[in-house]
Amino acid sequence: MAEKQSREQKSLGRFISCIYRYTQMYIGKELEKYRIGSGQFSFLMTLYRRDGITQEDLANLLHVDKATSARAVKNLEKEGYIARKEDAEDKRKYRVFVTEKGREIESMMKSISSEWTARLLSGFTEDEKESVTIFLEKMVKNISEEVIT
Repeated sequence: MAEKQSREQKSLGRFISCIYRYTQMYIGKELEKYRIGSGQFSFLMTLYRRDGITQEDLANLLHVDKATSARAVKNLEKEGYIARKEDAEDKRKYRVFVTEKGREIESMMKSISSEWTARLLSGFTEDEKESVTIFLEKMVKNISEEVIT
């Protein structure tokens, strides 16, 4: 019984789930005063790097369905952090842009991300940091290929 419990406690899925939940709580707490939900954080962070991409491309980059993307975009737009504009070449598509209000919080958003990453990797050597990143990238690749195919 103790051996089974020990294996369950060391479950990779459990650790990933804990990291995800703690990340959501941390980001949610940090962004509460800006009326941005933790689920919208990755959308805005992606737009800082890829401003003007289509809403569909945004969903694909974040590996979320169109409905999830539409809700996040709608909420960020309602709060004034982003704006949607019809694509000039294809009227069926919308491009998503960060507004001035969104740019005003960009450095704060990036600080939240950096501080959280630093907390996660506290006590790791540089080699360990590189290794964990490589392992996680491989896991994402493995599972995304499995889910997509």
